Amino acid sequence: DIAQLPASQQLKRVVFRSVWMMGLGTALVLVFSDPMVDCLSEWGTRLGVSPFYVSFVLAPFASNASELLSAYTYACKKTQKNITTSLSTLVGAACMNNTFVLGIFLALIYLQGLAWQFTAETIAMVLIQWIIGMVAIFSKKQTMVHAVLILLCYPGCLFIVWFLENKVGLD
Repeated sequence: DIAQLPASQQLKRVVFRSVWMMGLGTALVLVFSDPMVDCLSEWGTRLGVSPFYVSFVLAPFASNASELLSAYTYACKKTQKNITTSLSTLVGAACMNNTFVLGIFLALIYLQGLAWQFTAETIAMVLIQWIIGMVAIFSKKQTMVHAVLILLCYPGCLFIVWFLENKVGLD
């Protein structure tokens, strides 16, 4: 619909649309994030499980639904190139999300002067981040072995947190 416009008008429309969509997305996050946190916490309470574990398992599926759908669409084509693209999409999303969220989290802890009670979680996330990063750096193409290794990192991170909190005694 903007292809017929002059280049200067196209640029203005693209910028306007991007600002509008980012604003709308930010508003949706602001409206739905607090109820989502409350819901996940309540599930943890009702199940008798720490809300951290419930959030760790369920929140990524909600927040990364577009990446999961995109990766699934590529994977359905069942060619080596598309499977590699699919896995690379997921690895990239995981690395970006983990790095971004951990950076924001650490900045909030520092800037708000909050008590540090997340040693086990942070160690587990950084360790898994390094493992996935090494797989991504040293692999020219993704294979089923890589997929299984990356998939095992998800429950592996939960196990590391549990082990560090319950056996080692970290907070």
